[in-house]
Amino acid sequence: MKYLKLSILLLTAICFTACDQKQRETVNTDILSSPINDYLEACESNGFNGTVLVAKGDSIILNKGYGLANKEKSFANTPKTVFDICSVTKQFTGTAILKLAEDEKLKLTDSLSTYFRDLPFDKKNITIHQLLTHSGGFGHDIGESDFDHIPEKEYFQQLFDTDLQFIPGEKYEYSNSGYSILGRIIEIVSGKSYESYLRKELFEPAGMTQTGYLLPKWNSDLVANEYLYNVINKGNHISKYQQDGKIAWPLKANGGINSTQEDMYKWYLALKNNTVLNNSSMEKLTTPHILEYEGESSYYAYGWAIFQSDRDTKVISHNGYNGINYYEFVWFPVEDALILFSTNSSTRESMRISFEVEKMLFDESYKPEPISKNKVTELLTFTESYTGNVKDLGGELKRKFEAMLDGPVYLNRLSGIYLRGDKIEKAIVIAELNTQLFPDNGNIWDTMGDVYFAAKQNEKAKDSYKNALKFKPKNDDCYWCDNSTSQLKTLETTK
Repeated sequence: MKYLKLSILLLTAICFTACDQKQRETVNTDILSSPINDYLEACESNGFNGTVLVAKGDSIILNKGYGLANKEKSFANTPKTVFDICSVTKQFTGTAILKLAEDEKLKLTDSLSTYFRDLPFDKKNITIHQLLTHSGGFGHDIGESDFDHIPEKEYFQQLFDTDLQFIPGEKYEYSNSGYSILGRIIEIVSGKSYESYLRKELFEPAGMTQTGYLLPKWNSDLVANEYLYNVINKGNHISKYQQDGKIAWPLKANGGINSTQEDMYKWYLALKNNTVLNNSSMEKLTTPHILEYEGESSYYAYGWAIFQSDRDTKVISHNGYNGINYYEFVWFPVEDALILFSTNSSTRESMRISFEVEKMLFDESYKPEPISKNKVTELLTFTESYTGNVKDLGGELKRKFEAMLDGPVYLNRLSGIYLRGDKIEKAIVIAELNTQLFPDNGNIWDTMGDVYFAAKQNEKAKDSYKNALKFKPKNDDCYWCDNSTSQLKTLETTK
């Protein structure tokens, strides 16, 4: 599935006073909110931390937080908790471009050469429309991370010097850097910073005060920390923005905006009621312009994915993920319904929750099973609290969890966590255990090679990469083979 479909007790028929909306449809919130809340509380018991808002017509069926925003201070998630909405930022960028077009400040047919000088020939005629629909041909990223503060001129020089992935307009290829270009165009045309323009032209008209990067007056107690596998506190991006005092171009305009469920609901109402854009612009914003993937009925509009529901009705949606935080905005215009879902400790299990909430919203008889506990979370909880000799950790993991380890993926992810966290000793013990349990799995040997390589145990790394290639799948579906091959070449040419 490309896009997954969504206190104390239920909230009934609430509408934010700032929106001043007239209720057009009466919804029996008791019938819907109680089972949805019961399901979410069961998920909370198995590790879900986040917030969910469900609305139909002008009634908010449920708007509630689950689990903790800050474990160290025991602060609960609430509708006022601030979350990173990640790539859902892109629809703000799309809206801002259309607002400028409404104001006759630019045209969607404008080419890059209108705004940037000395472009390579193959970039000159790429249009704003193509950037909005991820059909400009640009690759995904420039820079080492979302916080790589490459100087503006250098960032765009690097980007424009890269080879295009395909002829512009030929097909779809998701591109964060394409949306960063749009963010720069917004700045050039408006004469304001990207965030200042959004704040003045989008957020203030919608009544949103808790949405942005740096400009909102954030209450730090309301900002959710992000917990890797619901265990390791990785802090939050707002504190990093404040420390840097600016937003890096690898992130700006394509991701990283923070908001609350209350503000995002206000945004939904602003779009629905043409507070920010007129009808014509809204039609352009949500028209399915380009097919995302062959064989799937999923299209991309301007910062939104468009597809059909199981009920054969239009869905306007986008999700976002930064490696820990996951956000999803799912709008059902035909049914006049909305699901806003956020979690500050995402797992594969929790990413299904909004899909189950959608089923409950449109089928009162549907009763989903709560998410199961995440196995990597259980393993990580144990390894983080383990105080014995690290050399004995593998044996302890095998003794305690062997029945649960029915596949190599769980220990592989666990070793990766410690590899990326520069805790190499633990990574070695865990990866070695995995190769003992699943000795015929090439991907596991590839990870083992990476761990030994990081530990500068080059001979062991070479042997591991050779083992990885020995177990290359016969169907050539080998996403790790290139890594093993290149790393082995590097090691064999190193004196």
